[in-house]
Amino acid sequence: MSLQPHMSTVITDQSAKPVQTVFGWITTVLTLGYMLPWAIAATRGKANSGLIGWLNFLLGWSGIGWIIFLVLACMPHQVRAVAHY
Repeated sequence: MSLQPHMSTVITDQSAKPVQTVFGWITTVLTLGYMLPWAIAATRGKANSGLIGWLNFLLGWSGIGWIIFLVLACMPHQVRAVAHY
């Protein structure tokens, strides 16, 4: 009888985006924080970070849009699969 606990691995939609992350933070500094949702989404490796960036660029000026995109950037990653060992 094995006394080892069962291990689980969660696979999400997170992926590294180093170029987009660097460009996002540089753009955020140059725009005085306007593109912050995009920089956060890229840093966190969100699958939809490009879409968040474009929509923030186009609709973030409304204030409400900027807050919506910030919330989207901070939401948890979607789980693709759970592997049990």
